[in-house]
Amino acid sequence: MFGAISEEREVSVPAGEAWKIYGTLRLAKIVGEALPNLIEKIEVVEGDGGAGTVTKLCFPPGAGLGDYKEKFTVVDDEKRVKETEVVEGGYLDIGFSLYRVRFEVIEKEGNSSSCITKSTIEYEVKEEFAANASYVSIQPLVNIMEVAANCLVGS
Repeated sequence: MFGAISEEREVSVPAGEAWKIYGTLRLAKIVGEALPNLIEKIEVVEGDGGAGTVTKLCFPPGAGLGDYKEKFTVVDDEKRVKETEVVEGGYLDIGFSLYRVRFEVIEKEGNSSSCITKSTIEYEVKEEFAANASYVSIQPLVNIMEVAANCLVGS
């Protein structure tokens, strides 16, 4: 079973400024500091923030999902797109064969002083684990976009 869910948010900064957070490891640092109830910590296992970087996301006790590692499969500075896929633990342990997150920073046409940030989750879950699709929620990514927007607008 395949599914996708996404959410967008307008941010009052140029797309290039927003990408300085979304396109780097700075996003992980901000999320780790601002949302400790969502993610306890994010460790860089390998890499410098470009494609191929592996991070480990550690969740607080009782969060409902085990820790997992994700790999940055796409970091496109020109298109301002970053994609990550879970490569170990977490969703893979509960029957998912794919769990991908995409962050996009989209320049607003006719308004270079603001942009759209878009987060998308794409997933595939094995049929026998279809009920576990209920674990997929866009809300954590909405929270991340909100924190990033506050950081950007406040800077």
